[in-house]
Amino acid sequence: MVPRPLGRTGLNVAPIGLGTTKLGRNTDVKYPAVFDLPSDKEIAELLETALDLGVNLIDTAPAYGESEKRLGGFVAAHRERIVLATKCGERYENGRSTYDFSAAAITASVEESLRRLQTDHVEILLLHSNGEDVKILTETDALEALGALKRSGKVRAAGISAKTEAGIALARGSLDVVMAPFSPSDHALGATLAEVHQAGLGVLAIKGLASGHLAAAEAIDFVLKQPFIDALIVGNPRHLKEAVEVADRLSA
Repeated sequence: MVPRPLGRTGLNVAPIGLGTTKLGRNTDVKYPAVFDLPSDKEIAELLETALDLGVNLIDTAPAYGESEKRLGGFVAAHRERIVLATKCGERYENGRSTYDFSAAAITASVEESLRRLQTDHVEILLLHSNGEDVKILTETDALEALGALKRSGKVRAAGISAKTEAGIALARGSLDVVMAPFSPSDHALGATLAEVHQAGLGVLAIKGLASGHLAAAEAIDFVLKQPFIDALIVGNPRHLKEAVEVADRLSA
């Protein structure tokens, strides 16, 4: 795969990224079938395969159960080859999510993530929105925390995993990256994503296969053909090679 600029962040990412929810959490997820968490050996094989395929963007989060911890050893061994994205604001414990977008909580969350991931920085840090995008960006001190973390060198680019048009539009004035759902069956945010991409933000698409409910090749083709999508995060390991094949065909 040919890496492409992630907006104006200065980062270059392959058009397919690897989402890692399924490496650490299998409860309260929206996939169509029940699944077991992979073994350490299976995770190592998946991550090696991803790098071999040219996938350099790995996306994780504290809310993905044991995902960050299980990625740590691989990240440490291959750090220079990985564009690492994690999130803050949401925790998932004892079968439920809780949210805290205060500066203190965000700073503590990042320190914990860095420890679990065995690194001293992440390329991308995203606010893990609960759907109240505008409230998070205007009524908390989350942006102040993100700014401080960027100045400290612990975070290179900051953004939001958003769920609303208003939140995406608001990110244009204060953030570097937006992550949002976008698929053939759910493309309502497309126009706003195109606007912020034109303004220089990096755009990462998630749920491109509607959490596994759409035909993979067709859905991936649809998402990657949009000029405002810098990368699609694929969360099902079974679809990774197919997604890379589609990306390679489109760039040929």
